[in-house]
Amino acid sequence: MIISSTLDFREAARRRLPRFLFDYADGGAYAEETMRRNVSDLAGIALRQRVLRDVSDISLKTTLFGQDMAMPVALGPVGISGMYRRRGEVQAARAANAAGLPFCLSTVSICSLAEVAGATGGPLWFQLYVIRDRGFMRDLLATAKAQGARALVFTVDMPVPGARYRDAHSGMSGPYAPLRRVAQAMFKPAWAWDVGLAGRPHRLGNLEPVLGRKSGMNDYMGWLASNFDPSICWSDLEWIRQGWDGPLIIKGILDPEDARAAAGIGADGIVVSNHGGRQLDGVLSSARALPSIADAVGDRLTILADGGVRSGLDVVRMLALGARGVLLGRAWVYALAARGGAGVSLLLDLMAREMKVAMALTGTRSLAEIDRSILA
Repeated sequence: MIISSTLDFREAARRRLPRFLFDYADGGAYAEETMRRNVSDLAGIALRQRVLRDVSDISLKTTLFGQDMAMPVALGPVGISGMYRRRGEVQAARAANAAGLPFCLSTVSICSLAEVAGATGGPLWFQLYVIRDRGFMRDLLATAKAQGARALVFTVDMPVPGARYRDAHSGMSGPYAPLRRVAQAMFKPAWAWDVGLAGRPHRLGNLEPVLGRKSGMNDYMGWLASNFDPSICWSDLEWIRQGWDGPLIIKGILDPEDARAAAGIGADGIVVSNHGGRQLDGVLSSARALPSIADAVGDRLTILADGGVRSGLDVVRMLALGARGVLLGRAWVYALAARGGAGVSLLLDLMAREMKVAMALTGTRSLAEIDRSILA
């Protein structure tokens, strides 16, 4: 099929993937209202079209956390993305590096830090969850340092997993889940060969040192439920700040008071995020939460945002609302599932072109010129 947008990648991914994997990437929590608002609220942000302003020379370049970037976009952390294409995290990281952008590896990735770092050699960020076993967290931090991770993205909006109805229906969890997943894979032969057979081992690479054989996909949902720590507080983050000497980015901020708390512990950045609408349904979309947070702490730390970004136009909207950069989530997973690393490269190229069109038609030539003045 012809690919010209993220929606095309989504449809191609739906056709290729077993249902349990497509629904896991595509779904949200409860009735999925916040997930839909992430898209609709951002799409509803109107821009001021300006003309005759000499936009012959447009630059997307920026610097975030001391790292030069070709545009203000990074591939955000997505769990088990190695199940969407053979060794998927490696393919996506290579595409990001080739585009001059960071790739952020999830704690619960299929490919380990060592595998991704060894296969790419480019800028790598690492995402860490709040886990009960502090010793294990320290070991992961040490591994991230040893593998040259340039930034730590600490996700704080998942003290418990959200209620995701789709997962039980699709076979990601619930009764007879392993058998249902095998049955679905039989009807998706391209995926079954590429990932199901040739993409082994299907283990959570970063967890394998402590979980061994129990680090497989069959244990994934159970591990999430039993190992996240709902007791953690802001004061508990001090040891992370002390133990990590690189940029620290707190992901999962939706309230200005929490943004101020992140600045107070010495975070270098935050991600305004509701976990893609996968945690608490009914909360603000990222687009609606972003402006007040930018007003509160924009002069104290670097603000990133995710949620609902499906185009380069959406990236420009997020920047106008107060972000300095954007993390992609579902968009790059759809592209990876549809066409592998080449799909991720095409997605990033499409977004860069769309950003330039949006900037040209709002009369802006550099990212520094994008602010609320371009909003209608």
